Parts: sequence; C-alpha cells; structure tokens
Amino acid sequence: MRQDGNMQPRDFSLYGAVDLGARQAAAQRRQQAAQSGDFAAPGGGTVIEVTEETFNTEVVERSRTTPVIVDLWAEWCGPCKQLGPVLERLAAEAGGRWILAKVDVDANPQLSAALQVQSIPMVVAVIGGQLVDGFLGALPEAQVRQWVGQVIAAAEKMGLTQPGAAAGAAGQADGREAGEPAAGAAPLPPAYAEARAAMERGDLDAAARAFEKELAASPGDPVAKSGLAQVNLVRRVRSYDQARARKDAAERPGDVAAQIRVADIDMASGRAEEAFDRLLGVVRRTSGAEREEARAHLVDLFDVLPPRDPRVNRARSALSALLF
Repeated sequence: MRQDGNMQPRDFSLYGAVDLGARQAAAQRRQQAAQSGDFAAPGGGTVIEVTEETFNTEVVERSRTTPVIVDLWAEWCGPCKQLGPVLERLAAEAGGRWILAKVDVDANPQLSAALQVQSIPMVVAVIGGQLVDGFLGALPEAQVRQWVGQVIAAAEKMGLTQPGAAAGAAGQADGREAGEPAAGAAPLPPAYAEARAAMERGDLDAAARAFEKELAASPGDPVAKSGLAQVNLVRRVRSYDQARARKDAAERPGDVAAQIRVADIDMASGRAEEAFDRLLGVVRRTSGAEREEARAHLVDLFDVLPPRDPRVNRARSALSALLF
C-alpha cells in the first residue's frame, strides 16, 4: 500500500511517538484505554467503531500502549465485507494484544481525506502514534495474518507489547500455538524502556542518551535510529522562535539555515511532505556546500519516519532525480 496521512484536522496527529504536545503519562494513557468504549468481537477480540471525533483518542493515543489496526470500509463495498470478518476473527484470536478500529469512510469524509483513501478496503496500522504501511484490497487470510504478525513484531521492538504477543494473531502462520513466543526471540533492549520513560517525563536529553547507547551496541537498529532522530528533531524545534523562523524563511529564500528551521518545524508538526518539499527545493536551487547542507539535513529527516513510509520513498526518489 502506498498511502499516507498529511492532513491534520484539529488535534488529530498521525505523527511519531514524540510528537509535540501529544505525550501523556503512561498511567493516564492506560486509564484512557481502559475507559474507551470497546465492544468484544466474537471470541473476545477487541473491536471499536471510530469516527473523526474519536480517532485521535481511540486510535492515535491508544496506539501508544497497544497497536491499533484500522479497517477503512463502506457498507456498499463487497470486498470490505469479505475482509472485515477476517480481521475481526484475528482480533478475537489476539485477545486484546492489538485493537481493530473500524472506520466507515462514507460517514467520516474528513478522516478519509486525512488518510488519503483512494480505494477500499484499506488497512493501516498505528503503532506508538506512527502510521505504518498497510495494504489495499481483500487479501487472503494467510497474507493478512503475516502482515499482522509484522505489525506486532514492530510494536514489540517499541516496547508496546510483550515479546510473543503476535502469536495469537499470526502464530498459526508459522506453526506456533497462540501464546508461544517465537523461537530465539530476543528480549527487548533495556534502552527502549529507558527512552520511553524519559520521553514520558519530558526528559529528551535522557531519551537521546538511551537511544545513542542502543545504537552504539546495535548500529543498524531501525527503532533506535528513528527514535533518536525524533528526539533530536523535537530538541531543535524547541530552541526555535517559530514565528521568526517562518518570517526569515519567507524573506530570505536563499538562506539555507532558515529553510532548514522551517522544515524542522513542519516535520515536528506532522507535515512531512511540506518539510521534504521545502528542502528538495533548496537542493534544486543551490550548489556546492549549501546544496550538501540541505541534502544532508533532508536525509536526516528521513530517519524520523519508518524506512518504508511512502512519503520517504517519494522524497528519496525526488532527491535522487535532482542529484543524478
């Protein structure tokens, strides 16, 4: 699937785990999740109906403690009626390890626009406040199970579920029984827990140190790399006078540092495409050291999002075309 959510109605954000102003204490988030009006699907899986008004609380905020899979459907859609029961059955098997959020696209046009829905059924996941690649169409159950397993594995790496939690949803796909941990599953790195705790108390310096420690031990760790990029972004933006930064960028389009500051602000506000386009424009207009400064910063911003995020893919392609 190649969809993304770049529209931000009101306080709804599909942005990363440390997006500005969105952090809450872990206890508060758990209480919210416990009080949200769930209803049980057959077999005890958790399924919720979501609207534009409840999306931020029921999906984005909830995803900070439990992965949420979003099923975008409509009553008139035949394939949706084939896929929906499959997802509900997998949610039932998972026993609350992940939440299935169902969105009627006809009843929620603003939310559909935010997610750039062009075809249904469309399924995406939200983990730790981040939108994760999903799929379009009524896939066979085996493929859906496999994708759900990947979602839960990603959530485990972020510390949102206990290792082996994917078994209920995807265990049969690899021959394991529900609740049986994957063979050779590695324990969650302590640095993740340290970073999450630091972010929850607003100590971004400590969170950065925790991610840096994990990267020193595992240089290729994508979760730690993305986490550090997010923390560094927020630290930079906190140091900016945002109104002055936008004024400087508008008045001095050739000022690379000014354009970088506004790109950071856009990125931290969930407007990734605007941030990428701004820096691509600088790369297009400049040369030499200035061009390299803009290029390097753009590549650093790519790390804020998941590697397969469609916005990153498009911007990488555009950057390649400019450079080569």
